[in-house]
Amino acid sequence: MQNRFETCVKTMLKIIGENPAREGLAKTPARVFRAYEFLTSGYGQDAGQILNGALFESSNNEMILVRDIEFYSLCEHHLLPFFGRVHCAYIPDKKVVGLSKIPRLVEIFSRRLQIQEQLTEQIAQALMDNVGAKGVGVVIQARHLCVEMRGVQKVNSTTSTSALRGLFLKNEKTRREFFSLINSPKGARF
Repeated sequence: MQNRFETCVKTMLKIIGENPAREGLAKTPARVFRAYEFLTSGYGQDAGQILNGALFESSNNEMILVRDIEFYSLCEHHLLPFFGRVHCAYIPDKKVVGLSKIPRLVEIFSRRLQIQEQLTEQIAQALMDNVGAKGVGVVIQARHLCVEMRGVQKVNSTTSTSALRGLFLKNEKTRREFFSLINSPKGARF
């Protein structure tokens, strides 16, 4: 598989007018292969296995929020990066998930060819399905290099998407609390 990938990269370099054998590009096909292997590593991971292995009994029934989770992904339309922050909250129903698993969940889905809208939905649904939460809220704020580097070339424009499930969708007070928390100043840094 690696040889076929590297051959494709060499072909692409030739098509754009480069010499894949020149010193600066000689190892580029192998580097690109390793980069894409990492950037698309989410295909080989299962969200259910990650989350289900870290559920713990709890009497907590209030909102749990992990905000400002940095992510990097590749736009499925142009294979250009988009990146930003994810805010994930849920209301537990007798079980909580290990806090580190929420950023891992973001990583699993962002390490696939994506569109931001689908990424938001996938994270929310995986939390809802695997944690047994009473509700889930996910907001993603991102910059897209396919918008900034090509096409309309609007630098620093951001896209926000949200996905709400359960109480976050049905209960206005819960929804307001969630948006208030993710929009509040960060306060003291640890």
